[in-house]
Amino acid sequence: MIRDRKYHLKTYRQCCVGTELVDWMMQQSPCVHSRTQAVGMWQVLLEEGVLNHVDQEHYFQDKYLFYRFLDDEREDAPLPTEEEKKECDEELQDTMLLLSQIGPDAHMRMILRKPPGQRTVDDLEIIYEELLHIKALSHLSTTVKRELAGVLIFESHPKAGTVLFNQGEEGTSWYIILKGSVNVVIYGKGVVCTLHEGDDFGKLALVNDAPRAASIVLREDNCHFLRVDKEDFNRILRDVEANTVRLKEHDQDVLVLEKIPAGNRVSNQGNSQPQHKYIVMSGTPEKILEHFLETMRLEATLNEATDSVLNDFIMMHCVFMPNSQLCPALMAHYHAQPSQGTEQEKMDYALNNKRRVIRLVLQWAALYGDLLQEDEAAMAFLEEFYVSVSDDTRMIAALKEQLPELEKIVKQISEEPKAAQKKHKVLLQLFNTSDDRAQKRQPIRGSDEEKVVLKPHDVSVFTTLSVNGRLFACPRDQFDSLAPLPEQEGPSTGTVGTFELMSSKDLAHQMTIYDWELFNCVHELELIYHTFGRHNFKKTTANLDLFLRRFNEIQFWVVTEICLCSQLSKRVQLLKKYIKIAAHCKEYKNLNSFFAIIMGLSNVAVSRLSLTWEKLPSKFKKIYAEFESLMDPSRNHRAYRLTVAKLDPPLIPFMPLLIKDMTFTHEGNKTFTDNLVNFEKMRMIANTVRTVKFCRSQSFNPDAALTNKNHQDVRSYVRQLNVIDNQRTLSQMSHRLEPRRA
Repeated sequence: MIRDRKYHLKTYRQCCVGTELVDWMMQQSPCVHSRTQAVGMWQVLLEEGVLNHVDQEHYFQDKYLFYRFLDDEREDAPLPTEEEKKECDEELQDTMLLLSQIGPDAHMRMILRKPPGQRTVDDLEIIYEELLHIKALSHLSTTVKRELAGVLIFESHPKAGTVLFNQGEEGTSWYIILKGSVNVVIYGKGVVCTLHEGDDFGKLALVNDAPRAASIVLREDNCHFLRVDKEDFNRILRDVEANTVRLKEHDQDVLVLEKIPAGNRVSNQGNSQPQHKYIVMSGTPEKILEHFLETMRLEATLNEATDSVLNDFIMMHCVFMPNSQLCPALMAHYHAQPSQGTEQEKMDYALNNKRRVIRLVLQWAALYGDLLQEDEAAMAFLEEFYVSVSDDTRMIAALKEQLPELEKIVKQISEEPKAAQKKHKVLLQLFNTSDDRAQKRQPIRGSDEEKVVLKPHDVSVFTTLSVNGRLFACPRDQFDSLAPLPEQEGPSTGTVGTFELMSSKDLAHQMTIYDWELFNCVHELELIYHTFGRHNFKKTTANLDLFLRRFNEIQFWVVTEICLCSQLSKRVQLLKKYIKIAAHCKEYKNLNSFFAIIMGLSNVAVSRLSLTWEKLPSKFKKIYAEFESLMDPSRNHRAYRLTVAKLDPPLIPFMPLLIKDMTFTHEGNKTFTDNLVNFEKMRMIANTVRTVKFCRSQSFNPDAALTNKNHQDVRSYVRQLNVIDNQRTLSQMSHRLEPRRA
């Protein structure tokens, strides 16, 4: 690829083409998942001076542009020796892995350095995705974040001690810290606080049009900022206010709508549709419900956007409008009669109003399913509502088409939910419970959760926490204080003899079957109960808890088996086996178990076994390094998200990250603003919950070639794993295997 090239009668010596370099990089390593990622990796090398654009005019682009390696600019540069080539081949994959980890940052910097007018649609989308995970912007609406993506300017400063601006100066910009930290200094008081990555400063002077209230001094070298200039800041505020519609009652806001572009649409009849639509930003629960009923389309098939907006309300109403409040409101809307208009207009309004309420009730009952059995108000409402609709169908023929569907749902919910059990059962007997219900495979509902008694050798229920970008079952600083009870010591011998006789593919396959059964039990609403606190709803999240517990169980199973293996050669074989199982889990799109296995291998009790890792063949080291790159937490787990974006359902997602996303949205945004429901927050959380629905939108069909064989022993093994769930015990065992070297 490196050769002399001609362009416009000019010869450029020893250079390559940007598109060819991207093609080459994607062929070299499986850790490169997209052309965008490869561009970021080449941008790192350009920033570090390894290669340059031949005329120094461009950042790295996936285009027919010429780039030259710095060494090739020297006429007398010697060719590498065979020994150097061999050495470089060995280091190539490690280099690729490093570049894949730092490439996204470089690509982001490259986009942000472009003048705002030169950013492409893809550039704006990448910036917007980044803004979704910045703490200082979490309270802003989607529209404002998209506006900011078009005006943000990248600013960097190399030296600590640099003064960004002084107290008393005119406020000209708002800053968000992308990397590094700053000190806030006030005359006479010194440093009053320190701001870190994700924090913002300088906005107050812009809002109040006042001088700077403090000085900002860089606390460390190489700080990066996102800057919004005053003119753009004020324009965005004006645009937001201009596109905001406020409905008031008694001089108080009761509904806040935002006008956004809807795109040019043409109806089936050829009529132009409105190019703007209004979305709910906040409001009282009653007004939000009223708005959705009024704007609901009555066509046989709702378009996806309208359907998702309505589903957001149906999914999230439990947070701000419980069934005890929703059901009477729905009944009142169903029987509402207009006070003005001709008789025909009144009849048409009443009919369409009833049809809208029926449609909403059908979607509400379909989502909640058998969970409504636990709610007396909901069950009483359904029965009363069905009677009302039945009575009306005798007089209003137009309602007849919706009655059978309503009747079907009411019967399914009111009868013993056998069909629902198949979908939402919790296989408690496979978690070694002593409850009699385990033999009946019944789901956990209501207050039943407290009745579940776990045997001593069962896996403990841990809270998954993030420590330095990694997920652990408990905080590191508490490891030494976790003294296990005698009955919690766990097994004293490993199962390596049985384990090594089983095929890695069979093990991964059976793990995926079991994980899918548990994942399929998790109701979407459990994620909401978990995020907002199940005590606030008096609901159980047992199905979700068991699925999260399975993640910890697999993680500690990996550590347990390795730490119980006293022979060095056998431990090396175990490492190879687990890496193979992880590879097959990834192949089966079981990302939850894939992450659990890799995190088990990165657990401190395993990662410190240097003698064992030294014996691992380089092929497996490279595969493991590639898998670790998918777990890289930088840029909000961008590597993982890029991988998942390419997968089609069915798939089992990395559930702790979904929980983290929902928790970030919940804690970064108020549920109520000025006594109005913050519906923008509801929409963001519902969007994350829809990820679960997407993952399960296709049924999981186990490979017949594998399931038709006799795999009862493998199935039993993966459902009752050998686990020591105490980190202190595992660390002590690890030190006995390989004492710390001087």
